[in-house]
Amino acid sequence: MGEVVGAALLAHVPTIMLPEAVRYDLNEGKELSLVPGLKKLRKDVFETLDYDTVVVLDSHWATTVEFVITSAAERSGLFTSEELPRGMSQIPYAMKGDPELANSVAKYAEKNGTWVTPIADPHLPIFYATINLWHYLGRGLDDKKWVSMSVCQTGTHEDFLRAGRALGEAIRDSDRKVLLLASGALSHTFYKLRDLRKHEASDPKHIYSDLAREMDYERLEWMKNGEHGKILETMPEFSKVKPEANFYHWLAMAGATGEELNTAKGIMYSEYENSIGTGQVHVYFPKPEGGFPKAKDLVLSRD
Repeated sequence: MGEVVGAALLAHVPTIMLPEAVRYDLNEGKELSLVPGLKKLRKDVFETLDYDTVVVLDSHWATTVEFVITSAAERSGLFTSEELPRGMSQIPYAMKGDPELANSVAKYAEKNGTWVTPIADPHLPIFYATINLWHYLGRGLDDKKWVSMSVCQTGTHEDFLRAGRALGEAIRDSDRKVLLLASGALSHTFYKLRDLRKHEASDPKHIYSDLAREMDYERLEWMKNGEHGKILETMPEFSKVKPEANFYHWLAMAGATGEELNTAKGIMYSEYENSIGTGQVHVYFPKPEGGFPKAKDLVLSRD
């Protein structure tokens, strides 16, 4: 029987891929806490924990009529970002996939009232919400498998939870030990082009609005206290500050780890930081005693 052995909400912002000197220049002479945070997370977790597969819930990979999960045995190449090629250019990557797990997720999708399609096409694009995290956390750990799952841009909060439930069931029905990475931000509103260069430093005073900053801090406290149910209950309010990808990455992770039944307490692996208006942070959730709970069975509807 497989299990989720750890989960995390992780920032993937392009600035973490810039040369150190450039990062210091953008951040008033200081390092972003996100970079040493990823290095520490690798040392503490990715190089020590017993796991087989990493599943990235990729908030940058938008699909339309279904969720898509990578089912190729291997993904490799050079990555240049269409969004910011100046900062992410010809980054080499090579990661093993997990076709068996990916195909199993698709089988559980219908049971959970949703659609997840495995795609093994070697030409399927890859996105920096996956690449940037692999660069810090997976590079050189060649025995570990990495899988990405898309956000369906027509999905609702409930759809994201259902996709996560399907993922959780597939993991439990496997022999895999899995790390889940919710790759994305908290609040996510950018400054306009002519203003954004005034707000590149990481200090939270640059977060786009006071309301966004306050809501982000509130949810971080709930994460640290293991109060995941409060985040779920208040998603309509949180939506007012436009969390990245409608908070797909966190919601799918929640669906796979028990939703309000999950009481895993988050450990901060970075400070809460600004990135041109958006709220960024690394929070790791170790497996609680007894394991992550199974989401309770819910009456499903395709309405």
